Amino acid sequence: MKRVRLAFVGIACLWLSGCMVGPKYSRPAVPVTPAFKEPGPASFKEMDGWKTAQPNDQAIRGAWWELFEDPQLNALETQVDTANQTLKQAAANFAAARAAIRVSRANRAPTVTAGPAVGAVRDSSNQPYFNKAVLSNGGTGNFVLPFDLNYEVDLWGRVRRSVTSAIETAQAGAADMETARLSLHAELAVDYFNLRSADTQEWLLAQTVKAYLDALQLTQDRYDGGASPESDVTQARTLLLSAQAAMTDVAAQRAEYEHAIAVLIGKPPAALTLAAIPLTAHPPTLAAVPGVLPAQLLERRPDIAAEERRMAAANEQIGIAQAAFYPTLSLSAAVGFAGTSPLNWLSWPSRLWAVGPTLSQTLFDHGLRQGNSEIARANYDATVAAYRQAALTAFQEVEDNLAVLRELETEARQQRQATESAEQSLALFQTRYEGGVDTYLQVITWQTAALQNERNDIDLMRRRLEADVLLIKALGGGWDTSKLPSV
Repeated sequence: MKRVRLAFVGIACLWLSGCMVGPKYSRPAVPVTPAFKEPGPASFKEMDGWKTAQPNDQAIRGAWWELFEDPQLNALETQVDTANQTLKQAAANFAAARAAIRVSRANRAPTVTAGPAVGAVRDSSNQPYFNKAVLSNGGTGNFVLPFDLNYEVDLWGRVRRSVTSAIETAQAGAADMETARLSLHAELAVDYFNLRSADTQEWLLAQTVKAYLDALQLTQDRYDGGASPESDVTQARTLLLSAQAAMTDVAAQRAEYEHAIAVLIGKPPAALTLAAIPLTAHPPTLAAVPGVLPAQLLERRPDIAAEERRMAAANEQIGIAQAAFYPTLSLSAAVGFAGTSPLNWLSWPSRLWAVGPTLSQTLFDHGLRQGNSEIARANYDATVAAYRQAALTAFQEVEDNLAVLRELETEARQQRQATESAEQSLALFQTRYEGGVDTYLQVITWQTAALQNERNDIDLMRRRLEADVLLIKALGGGWDTSKLPSV
């Protein structure tokens, strides 16, 4: 009968350990539209990659920057994963979160401790009520070798929810790391295109300075020959100095972009020098950018995934707070030896043991558990709001960049026409000035207009490349939730 009772108690404990209080997690809904409002640029419609009805997400996987077909950019991007310090910090945070899972799982098993102790005690002969005739005053030895076992039976799922919460927190850390990785790669690409845009601006301004020097020499010769007033010379010199000042300003901006790139790849700015190369990259012309539905975006963005995992972890905390309202059952046991001297310490008669369960229940805590429960629910509500806000922000970023790419495509075409017109006007007025038909003011006006339009061409190409990078980033850069570690 004794064995039957023990078996019954064991079965009851196992059955009770299967109970779990608190809400079951279910991902809240997010306001989602059937499709994005902005259609994107016209070139997307001509590509097989942007089909809203039949999205193809195989186009951007992993090294998405290779879509721009720039070897220098590819070489720099590969250094981010191995050398960027911000990414290493995110990886360390993820490693700590994974270790926290082991801490939570440790509560699933009993804790066994050992505490050997050796000591001696001698009572004072002068202490009150000490009977010298009966009690010996020679002192006693105390030799103990106990092994203690403690185990909390997970009656209401507190331990299991703690483990689940730790796993979900670690997955959020993994998603945070991917968010950092995506942001750093995108930042490097944007800085690189700004650098190459500055190189192109410098090249254009160098050619312009050379042309302005020739124009200054022409006006000087005409002034020396009496064919032009001195004001033509001063105007030509002013235009030349302005172009030189603009080239100096662009050089300063280029240096800042180069320094930023160096830090992104884990190098001090003094250790990186990039040769000046005009901007040659173009927006991807193949089926490079996938057509993603808003609902699919929830699975592709690591920042949304991080918020969703934090929301799941917060849901587990509600169950943990609710478990505090129920009794706690603990099993404890102790075995070992206790003797009065080293001679009888480890002998069989010196053995000791104790075993028994402890059931505890808080009867009054002045609202402590209720407060903790309300805190857990409020924290969960906050994570729900953060999750929905992250999704809305993601939708906005995709819509913004689709609209920007569409408008920039039209603007680039219009700008190119304006540049060609300005260059034609400049050539015409230069010929008329050299023939003595017009004043030099017309030449200066169209030199300024032509230079500004040519610089606008370069800047529009930079903005289009930047918008392409930001759109790929907004789409998750080829990442999806299937890449979250199971930990």
